[in-house]
Amino acid sequence: MQLAKRAKNISSSPTLTIDAQAKKMIADGIKVINFGAGEPDFDTPDNIKQAAIKAINSGMTKYTPVAGTEALRQVIVDKLARDNDLEYKPGQIVVSAGAKHSLYNAFQVLCQAGDEVILPAPYWVSYMEQVKLAGAAPIVVAARVENGFKITGHDLEAAITPRTRAIVINSPSNPTGAVYTRDELAALGEVLEKHGVTIISDEIYEKLIYDGLEHVSIACLSPALKEQTIVINGVSKTYAMTGWRIGYAAAPAKVAKAMADLQSHSTSNPTSIAQAATVEAIQGDQSAVITMVGEFVKRRDYMVDRLNAMPGVQCNRPGGAFYVFPDIKGLFGKKYNGTEIKNASDLAAIMLEQAHVATVPGVAFGDDTCFRLSYATSMANIQDGLNRIEKLLGDLS
Repeated sequence: MQLAKRAKNISSSPTLTIDAQAKKMIADGIKVINFGAGEPDFDTPDNIKQAAIKAINSGMTKYTPVAGTEALRQVIVDKLARDNDLEYKPGQIVVSAGAKHSLYNAFQVLCQAGDEVILPAPYWVSYMEQVKLAGAAPIVVAARVENGFKITGHDLEAAITPRTRAIVINSPSNPTGAVYTRDELAALGEVLEKHGVTIISDEIYEKLIYDGLEHVSIACLSPALKEQTIVINGVSKTYAMTGWRIGYAAAPAKVAKAMADLQSHSTSNPTSIAQAATVEAIQGDQSAVITMVGEFVKRRDYMVDRLNAMPGVQCNRPGGAFYVFPDIKGLFGKKYNGTEIKNASDLAAIMLEQAHVATVPGVAFGDDTCFRLSYATSMANIQDGLNRIEKLLGDLS
């Protein structure tokens, strides 16, 4: 049986691959500290689970409109107005099976062969594959560690060509945790508005933000930018609902209709029960989110301080999400039992095999001078894992 070219060109998700390797080692009886997972270790808040149970008991187990129930789309409209200063109508909202699905729909209806999509690097792993699946060419623009892993208007201007169709802006960022300020987004917006480039604004980590920083959606900066932007969000990270698979897009009406039409021929509606739970998640008690954010801050600070105390490691203090992305160029050329470390992939492999610590090498995100560690795990695991890393680095020659 012959596979299509697009299937042959798909790369498996490195984050899920690392997670699977770690879980296999654990199943084999090895105690692995897994810093690879991209999901909160907290349980879904009880009020959300109870809303799902109520939906089941009331018979909400049938098809819904493809783009989501009217109730959920109205709740999302209200949320965007309240939290993001963005005015939409329910018909401009498309609810999908996770934010990843929303992104896929967006690329599919926007892009075609010959188009270019700008990806600031480090980027989330699936952007690259989804752009290629849409027939477009990913154009990677390095967001340097000295700039806090954020690109500038100058960087952006230099990357735009007549073929540029779109750019992905992810703030707070996976994998770096970088948060763009209002002024930084305004500088990017000025360039994008001038060239008419479509913006895909991935805001899935919006509520996981620290140190008094402000989350700003680039779509709110001007009416013109709003018309150029597809806002992507969801409930997976904020409400520890990764398995519920609910994401959404807010877009100009023409784009939203195209995304809904595409979805009607792929998945149809997202799960009815999860939609009911999401109504409660967004409009219900938010105290669990506050608790999670407080715990993430403690873990982040401990992890950053420990990593920066290790020779050869430089780690920015991220402003959001639940990852750190330490730069390890200072370790290149060193050896472990005769094996030279030439990049972050080499070190990640040694850490998994020798220290039984799972991380994701930065090559997955377009920068193999760093690796990603998630602090969405217990403080006990973080302490144990960092002790192992510190010991391994001490054995380098």
